[in-house]
Amino acid sequence: MNLLKKWFSSIDWDQFWNHIISVGIKIAILIALYFIFRVVGNKIIRSFFRKYRQQQAVSVGRADTLESLISNFYGYVLFFTFAILLLQNFMDVTAIIASAGVASLAIAFGAQGLVSDVVTGFFILLERQLDVGDTITIGLVNGTVEALGLRTTQVRDFDGTLHFIPNRQIMVVSNHSRGNMRVMVDIQISPHEDPEKAIKIIGEVCDVAAKENKNIVEPPVVLGVQNIDATNMIIRVVGKAVNGEQYSVQRDLLKDIREALAENEIELPLNFVSTFGPNNN
Repeated sequence: MNLLKKWFSSIDWDQFWNHIISVGIKIAILIALYFIFRVVGNKIIRSFFRKYRQQQAVSVGRADTLESLISNFYGYVLFFTFAILLLQNFMDVTAIIASAGVASLAIAFGAQGLVSDVVTGFFILLERQLDVGDTITIGLVNGTVEALGLRTTQVRDFDGTLHFIPNRQIMVVSNHSRGNMRVMVDIQISPHEDPEKAIKIIGEVCDVAAKENKNIVEPPVVLGVQNIDATNMIIRVVGKAVNGEQYSVQRDLLKDIREALAENEIELPLNFVSTFGPNNN
């Protein structure tokens, strides 16, 4: 008890409270500056990308992707900077940073996958392989890009499943959202029908569709008979459609061709076969 009294009596309370008040003011100022810098920085980033989106050569998905990444990067840098400034009021931050540097060497070998993810993600962004909103194929995954980060890429499958793909596992990317899409329709008719008559009818339907369907950018062309067997004769039609509208163009062509062939009493099988693919030009 006597030692405790002596310890309390040895404290310079005026200096103690002055230090507490000084540190408290510094912390309050740092917190206020943190929120000010965060709000102002985010406004500057949003303003920059608002102008960036106005450029005709920049897609909305590309701008959204870059804005999200830069905002996150700015937030992390700002947070760690102010965290270090706050810790300086209580301890020697230099020693902590030095210790973290030594510790980072110890875990570097275990973080090779993370480093590979970040490096791969950087080059994916640099080369503009993907943008938010693109329809892509990565390995066995098909879907729409929902988020693109330095570590992972998020792809929403057509059935609603959200895939998180580490960037280092992205070896080959098939981007179906760059350029116009090719539409290829294989039409099956009876092998006993006159192919020239069927080709003429199909060609007339394609001419009408090219004039009336604004989603067709290259008029469908009848290539001719592709295959004949005992049950079917296959006539192929190819054209190009606006990206993302190839499905509706294909459905419309199938519907109109089937109706025209039926009206002209061309014998049809019970099913049509159609395929489509991206424009590789």
